[in-house]
Amino acid sequence: MAEATTTPQVVAARPLSEDWLAVIIGLVIVAAGLIGVSGADPIGWVVTTRVWTDPAAALAPATAAYGRLGGIGAFLATWLALTVVLSLGAASLQQDVKRFAVRFSVLFWLAYASWFVGSYAHLAAVTPAEQAKFGIDWSLRLTNEGGYIVALLAGLVIANVFPGATAWLSDAVRPEWYIKTAIVVLGAFIAVTVAERLSFASSILLRGIAAIVEAYLIYWAVVYFIARKWFKFPREWAVPLASGISICGVAAAISTGSAIRARPAVPILVSSLVVVFAVIELLILPFLAQHFLADDPLVAAAWLGLAVKTDGAAVAGGAITEALINAKAAAGGTHYAAGWIVGTTATIKVFIDVFIGVWSFILAWIWTNHINVTDPSNRARPREIWERFPKFILGFVATFAVVLVFSLSAGPELAAKIKGAVGEANNFRVIFFVLTFFSIGLLSNFRKLWAEGIGKLAAVYVISLFGFVIWVGLLISWLFFHGVKPPLA
Repeated sequence: MAEATTTPQVVAARPLSEDWLAVIIGLVIVAAGLIGVSGADPIGWVVTTRVWTDPAAALAPATAAYGRLGGIGAFLATWLALTVVLSLGAASLQQDVKRFAVRFSVLFWLAYASWFVGSYAHLAAVTPAEQAKFGIDWSLRLTNEGGYIVALLAGLVIANVFPGATAWLSDAVRPEWYIKTAIVVLGAFIAVTVAERLSFASSILLRGIAAIVEAYLIYWAVVYFIARKWFKFPREWAVPLASGISICGVAAAISTGSAIRARPAVPILVSSLVVVFAVIELLILPFLAQHFLADDPLVAAAWLGLAVKTDGAAVAGGAITEALINAKAAAGGTHYAAGWIVGTTATIKVFIDVFIGVWSFILAWIWTNHINVTDPSNRARPREIWERFPKFILGFVATFAVVLVFSLSAGPELAAKIKGAVGEANNFRVIFFVLTFFSIGLLSNFRKLWAEGIGKLAAVYVISLFGFVIWVGLLISWLFFHGVKPPLA
């Protein structure tokens, strides 16, 4: 009898997920930045954009060591590097690499042009001193993050006026991939902020913890209730909306949306609302704080940290508030030491940000075991929780923990080098945020958005933010910071 033969089966390689790609790319960026501590400078060529009135002076490489590149050279180097790295990622996602590279190049140029426009001084200059520096007498005071709004609007115009162009760009429109990579890098940036202000942060630790409890247990629950009971949103909409309004805006909406496996469009739409309303708050709250809270400057500082839902807008709001309140106090003969108001805002925001990963894990566990149970007889399987858990959060926690330990164990000179190295890496975080918001705009066809319920989403946001989030935040700030003042200069 002839011996049976078997033909070996070829098992196709499983493509990497966007989550794991975000972790890998984010860790590589942070690691490359930290190499700079040794004296090398592997990513000092990344392009940065300053607030400008002279376009020729706007772009520059991140460090002087690459000054010979000039602004245009740094931009081209950044474009080429990201195109190569992300095209390799596209290959692992089993996309057509050539198509992705061409379309990503166009998307990158358009998105960065939006960021460039958003950095124009009449849009971005914040404080009176900064306006004087540029010789201008007015500004919308949007900070550099106004560039995110410009990118969002540019994407919206293309999506709704040139749908053919949007369809052509679709291979490169990957907002979740971009934002997840940015969040991994963000972990290192937050760690440096915490380490740099550790003694200051320790002095208001209990107040920071109170802010976290307030944000997660009060804000989140109430927004979720309003979205579910009043506006009849399903859970996959209510969860990212509650997280975006109550915690940390874009990062929280994306993280918790991934934790419950919401459709990609859900956290994207929520993120667009977060940015728009953060800018609105930035234009209003500092002036209210100056008028009503000039005698309680740290109440005002904490209020901005609790009420404004993006990191950049919150810290920028703290800076505006500090400039306004300190100027008013100086007119009355009181001179506060610089940095304490904006430092309090930043510290409150950081305490809230740190728990994005924790909350994402909690929601992943709840959804696995109580909401969307795929196997009722085996609800608590660790493997299923792991499969649902957003892996890029691991990258966020890793970069935060490593950089925090390094920063705290280093001497002043080395800590300064670590801060500079992380600052270089953070330039990539900014770029990935720009790509995210431009992509969000491209995915936001108004007809489709209206059909998906963007009007109802905005209504929930308005009611939640202006109906109780701002005022509860003010009350909590008053309870914990009333009577606490910055030291005098």
